[in-house]
Amino acid sequence: MRSRNFALATVVMAVTLAGCQRQSDEKLVELAGRMFVFNYRVATANYMIVLKKVAPIPEGTFAVAEFQNPKGDDPLVLREKIYALSDRITLASPFVHCVRKDQPYAVSIRLVDSSDRTLQTIKTEVTSDVDQSVLPAKPLVLGPIYTKNPEVFRPDGTADFSPEVCPAT
Repeated sequence: MRSRNFALATVVMAVTLAGCQRQSDEKLVELAGRMFVFNYRVATANYMIVLKKVAPIPEGTFAVAEFQNPKGDDPLVLREKIYALSDRITLASPFVHCVRKDQPYAVSIRLVDSSDRTLQTIKTEVTSDVDQSVLPAKPLVLGPIYTKNPEVFRPDGTADFSPEVCPAT
């Protein structure tokens, strides 16, 4: 009887432990939002991706995002630590140039653990509804108190709002 109880306890323990292990295809996060953010005051644009946690994420996890470079150069890569307290993860790319209206740009996001093992991969696209030509080539303001940029607002009263020049596609 004792060996039968031991065998039953062993089976129950094995099943319980197996249930605690994470399945490799289990989703940790899901895409909650994606867009381009244009800041006309400082003449910048960047990708903004928002992920929503749907399962516990192991301590020491990083998000590694690769953003297609609209200018055509090498992809832009961001590696950001994920904190357990946040329910949402916001990934903002480095600044981009030459974003074109209605052009889809690829984004790949990998969640990796502390040993760089991939936990989840998300692939998506981001499309802007405006061209980056809506931004001036130079920031309109400088510094923390928004001083007018003298390269844009000239002493003679004229202003240069010309956009950044991008190669034709």
